[in-house]
Amino acid sequence: MKGLYTYFIENISADIRGSLLSGQSFRWNYYQDSEQKYFGVIGDDLFILENNEDDWYTVTTTKKFSCDEEFHEFISFYFSLDINPDDLFPAGFSEQYPGIWRLIKPYLGIKVLRQNAFETLVTFMCAQGLGMNIIRRQISYLTREYGKEHTVDIAGKPFTYNSFPSPETLAGIAPDSLQLCTNNNCIRATNIIKAAYSVATGQLDLEDLQDPDMPLETARERLSAHSGIGNKIADCVLLFGLHRFSAFPIDTHVRQYLAAWFSIDKALQSLTQKNYLFLQEEVSRILNPEFAGFAGHILFHCWRKEVKHLTSF
Repeated sequence: MKGLYTYFIENISADIRGSLLSGQSFRWNYYQDSEQKYFGVIGDDLFILENNEDDWYTVTTTKKFSCDEEFHEFISFYFSLDINPDDLFPAGFSEQYPGIWRLIKPYLGIKVLRQNAFETLVTFMCAQGLGMNIIRRQISYLTREYGKEHTVDIAGKPFTYNSFPSPETLAGIAPDSLQLCTNNNCIRATNIIKAAYSVATGQLDLEDLQDPDMPLETARERLSAHSGIGNKIADCVLLFGLHRFSAFPIDTHVRQYLAAWFSIDKALQSLTQKNYLFLQEEVSRILNPEFAGFAGHILFHCWRKEVKHLTSF
């Protein structure tokens, strides 16, 4: 049974709740009796974050850090605290788009989480066209069924959680066994197994795609060469799993805000390969290209909350 260790985050300049529950990760949830207390799994470790005051958190985790400095470096990396919010949008954006700026200002504390690349790949392959609650249930089932089980004592009671399954594990699963994780879609399950096999055998080297010297277009093409991975999933993997903040995933909500907020009429047309790349070019002229995906995720979350009034996470 794993032990628990306690650490503290003070004066964190981030919207923790918004970052954890904004549709980029599905391993986090909050306690039913407290929306200020969140639990999730990073790698093989459980993390429990409890908001004591506005920007103070108690962190209880199975991960043992050698010192407070190592803990804070881990938190800074995971929550991308090293990225200056002032760099996310180009100079003059607030003057050129004052109405949009007023809407997104409360969301500038949203951070892109630096997640595991394989976990992100499988998650978004499972997630196609589904609501966030369903995705979270599917990923929970996937980890319970195929991930390594861990037990920890919390308040005198055993608590069980699971790591995300390895590429080798998923590569060996039969498609019909994986269908419950893909909304009973056998083709999608087969594609996930094939992708896992490619990662397990080194045919798809995710670390290689993280190299900043590799053009983003090349990395996207290498991902998209695999069945079931289109441009949007590839960009989600690049942004959330490979930490390439210029990657800009385009889904229905993004198309809607590009049309409504930035008057890009083609955003509402069929999302062909040509149109996807056209929208990418348009976005690079509106946002800071280096952080287009990071800023885009803030816009995405703001659109869902302020315009669509969606409460699911």
